[in-house]
Amino acid sequence: MKTQISTSAVGTRALKLGLSAIFAAVLSACANYAGIHSDKQMAEPQHFETTQSLPAESGHWPAADWAEQFGDAQLKALLAEALTGSPTLEQARARVAQAQAFSETAKASTLPRVDASYSLTRQQYSGTALVPPPFASSWQTENKGLLNASYDLDLWGKNREALKAAVSQVQASQADAQAVKLTLNTAIARTYNQFARLYALRDIAQQEVARREQIERITAGRIAAGLDTEVERKTAQANLATSRASLTALDGRILTTRYQLAALLGAGPDRGLSIARPALGVGDEVRLPDNLPADLVSRRPDIVAARWRVDSLTHEVKEAKAEFYPDINLSAAIGLDAFGFGRFLSAASRTGSAGAAIHLPIFDGGALRAQLKGRYAEFDYAVAGYNQTLITALTDVATQLAQIRSSDAQLVDAQAAQQAAQSADQLAIAQYEAGLTNQLTVLNADMNALNAEQAVADLKMNRRDQQIALASALGGGYVDTSKDETRRADASAQANPVVAAR
Repeated sequence: MKTQISTSAVGTRALKLGLSAIFAAVLSACANYAGIHSDKQMAEPQHFETTQSLPAESGHWPAADWAEQFGDAQLKALLAEALTGSPTLEQARARVAQAQAFSETAKASTLPRVDASYSLTRQQYSGTALVPPPFASSWQTENKGLLNASYDLDLWGKNREALKAAVSQVQASQADAQAVKLTLNTAIARTYNQFARLYALRDIAQQEVARREQIERITAGRIAAGLDTEVERKTAQANLATSRASLTALDGRILTTRYQLAALLGAGPDRGLSIARPALGVGDEVRLPDNLPADLVSRRPDIVAARWRVDSLTHEVKEAKAEFYPDINLSAAIGLDAFGFGRFLSAASRTGSAGAAIHLPIFDGGALRAQLKGRYAEFDYAVAGYNQTLITALTDVATQLAQIRSSDAQLVDAQAAQQAAQSADQLAIAQYEAGLTNQLTVLNADMNALNAEQAVADLKMNRRDQQIALASALGGGYVDTSKDETRRADASAQANPVVAAR
């Protein structure tokens, strides 16, 4: 078996060298791609300076179930629901199926083709043309059945490079689908966190309404005691109305967010009305994994997709180069052809043909060179896109980490300010009720307490939002396994000898 394979490979190589010798003189004066090339390369993540912004912290990469760290069963259920109901994911799956269909079409070009045909023709033949008697001037019924076979030798690998390009496009579309899934999960989680933020702010607004009602009651008592005037009463009433308006506005924003979540789930707006109040926890400790820049390229689906597009265009360039070389197609046909039905199945009606066709581009007005230049331009564009995607990914991780560290530092001071503002507010109300201070002091203290409470709530929600964004920036649990699949596909493709175009 090894001897047969070796002999086949040697024969193919000899055939290529022989054809190259035959056409060498012709090709030198015919269409060629001399001077058309590209020096663009995909950037390596290690070449970017990241050690200060992305320190190794012995952390873990996000798992596929990264949202479970917040301990909210409803969020987990919403993410699972979106996987089955989102039209966005359905579009991504359709694009994968389309790319797979193109790949199957490209694979068909590398295999022999066999067709069967049958025709029945009733025709009157001319008596003064090529057909001799007794058929001249007569009507005849011709029965014709053929079995046709054809095969493109593809000595220069054009069809195989097209297949490899199509396979790479499949891998890119699959990575795109994972990127869409990650984007959708991230959008749902961040919108859900916004949902929780609005409920937290509503709690604060409700407490503020209660405090303003208390101030109004105290003001009424002070007016009865002659300590305040109608000015203080109207001021208290205006502040209370403002607080109630803020509470109503938050209810409207909560309802709008429900509708947004329903849309992300791929459902109607009524679905959002049944979503309960979130119960999100703090989440895991934030620590970056080691060897982050190098491993990130296989953890981010958008980077993986960009890399496969570059790989696809690499093969498309080779395919375009192979167009400059001669094509050799073999064809054969066998069948039956007879006038009338009685003789159709007889041995005398047998017909057959075999032949080879060679196509050699000599002068095409520069069409092939223009096509190759276009492929190189697309290749350069894809390389630049990959490099930009990598830079954006590294910046995204660094930005989210910096924001988390900043939020942690701000939260310490904000919580201290909140405690002090709450104490001052309670003391001001007590003194106001005892007649030891005026309403302006109470309102200032109350406003400071409100702002401090809102600041702490926003920082906590911002921090969780940044944590969700960081998990997404680290790939959201995605791991690229397409290399293994492509390696198996390449091993299968090597069953036929491949001659690459140089």
